[in-house]
Amino acid sequence: MLLAFILAMGATMFLQKAFTPKLGLDLAGGTTVTLSPVTLNNASPPEEILDRAVNIIRDRVNGTGISDAEVAKSGDNIIISIPGVGQSEAIKLVATTAELRFRQVLAMEATQIPQDLATNAPSPSAAPSATGTGVPSTQPSQPRSSRSAGPAPSASPTGKALSSALTAPTPSASAPAEPSATRSAQGQNDKGAKQNAGATPSASPSQQASTPPAQEQNQGVNPEGIDPAVLAQFNKLNCADPANRGQGVQDDPNKQYAGCEADGSYKYVLDVAKVVGTDIDTASAGIRQGTTEWVVQLDFKSKGAGAWADLTQKAYNSQDPRNKVAVVLDGVVITAPNIISPIPGGRAEITGGFDQASATTLADQLKYGALPLKFNRSSIDTVSSTLGQDQLKGGLIAGVIGLALVVIYSMLYYRGLGIVAVLSLVVATIITYCSVVVLGHNANFRLSLPHIIGLVVSIGITADSFIVYFERIRDEMKEGHRTLRAAVEVAWVRARRTILIADAVMFIAAIVLYFLAVGGVAGFAFAMGLTTLIDIVVVFLFTKPFIALLARLKFFAKGHPLSGLDAERMSDATGGARPTTPLEA
Repeated sequence: MLLAFILAMGATMFLQKAFTPKLGLDLAGGTTVTLSPVTLNNASPPEEILDRAVNIIRDRVNGTGISDAEVAKSGDNIIISIPGVGQSEAIKLVATTAELRFRQVLAMEATQIPQDLATNAPSPSAAPSATGTGVPSTQPSQPRSSRSAGPAPSASPTGKALSSALTAPTPSASAPAEPSATRSAQGQNDKGAKQNAGATPSASPSQQASTPPAQEQNQGVNPEGIDPAVLAQFNKLNCADPANRGQGVQDDPNKQYAGCEADGSYKYVLDVAKVVGTDIDTASAGIRQGTTEWVVQLDFKSKGAGAWADLTQKAYNSQDPRNKVAVVLDGVVITAPNIISPIPGGRAEITGGFDQASATTLADQLKYGALPLKFNRSSIDTVSSTLGQDQLKGGLIAGVIGLALVVIYSMLYYRGLGIVAVLSLVVATIITYCSVVVLGHNANFRLSLPHIIGLVVSIGITADSFIVYFERIRDEMKEGHRTLRAAVEVAWVRARRTILIADAVMFIAAIVLYFLAVGGVAGFAFAMGLTTLIDIVVVFLFTKPFIALLARLKFFAKGHPLSGLDAERMSDATGGARPTTPLEA
């Protein structure tokens, strides 16, 4: 079994062409980002709010799967250290730091994007309404009583959802998908419907298309309830220019807001924020039961659930485009789905032609976008690995010296049994190395100096296990009425309990340290926990079976002076006690 386990890990390494472990920030270098807080009154942020921001950013970084990343406070600043290169996506994630807002859409208008920008811009997202089934409708401009459910349009080549809707989650399967040609036509209808959102119902599509853009401005927009100053900002807002899309804007949740969609395809007038990111308990991406459709599921906290129910009820009772709720992060509308039914109970589901990547991205934005402060990236620095390489060299030298001393001691004290100890250490080393490599290429685990310290300490953990077993065998042999083969089995029953208790204590300590500590200390705890599990595997699947095999050899069974089980040596080790009967096979 042990051989099969090692071969399986070796095959995984070979198939993935991964033969060396990934290295952490201190060994391979990386990137350090310094975030400086920005408040509305330019005052220093309260300590408890800054601590909450640190915890959320740490969750964001950990959510990307990056190992050995560190997030720490330095005065009022937050310093994020990310190992490796090519971490632009992670930096982008942690730098998007404004608090998440849920705002009702009061008005919207399609943006006239210049041709040179449109060729590289993502497809604009339509947001048709739907019935309680949670499937987007293909006739958003009709009265709600006549809307019928249809299949969700497919995702764009870029992975951006072409339509979206918000509904209460449902375990039932959605309606069967129609042929692709039909879905394509429906997607075009949806797209055209959203581009004409807010226009007068009497205007035909052809008439709207023939109207010059300047004459279309605010045509059909209902100014009721909109702050005139915000409406003026909406009129002047040009979302075709990326510089005007409000990235990084500290929007006041208590005021209406004019903003752009992330790709600049639409601009919005948004109401005050009724629900904020701190009201979200969790968000996740998954496939709706019984379908192949990717959805984003939201769970709100008890306080946010009531506010969410009120917001969705108000949006549901409103006419297009006020039946939409925009999700605003860092001043940008990341999605504006229709509310196709009131959503009580604190659970919601966003649908609309997502693929796995786009659904996961949106879920991460919702889950990790609840920072109470806005931050500016005051510096982004590249970290050199020169110092870490020197420390690694010193750590490896210390590990080799410690391993050599354990081998020498085992051979001198246990003689023939020392071979078992040495081979056990070799097997443990092979499994540990393979585990680090496989974890690095499949779980983004990165080996750092604290990990190496934990691995060096594990030499003593492994040595302690077989010493306990060896001494139990000697205790059984010194009584003089057991054969070696019988002593091996009886000693194992007693030794394994001691070994398991010792390893359990070590593993519990590693778990507690890992979850309560951060950074390098957590890395040390992870390495200690990993090697403790490997020690149990080696002792149960190698050390004990190997000793049982050696007990069949006359060299050990007859008590050869070099076996470590001779009568004279055991009497020296036990204070003069000698066997009363000869050792037998």
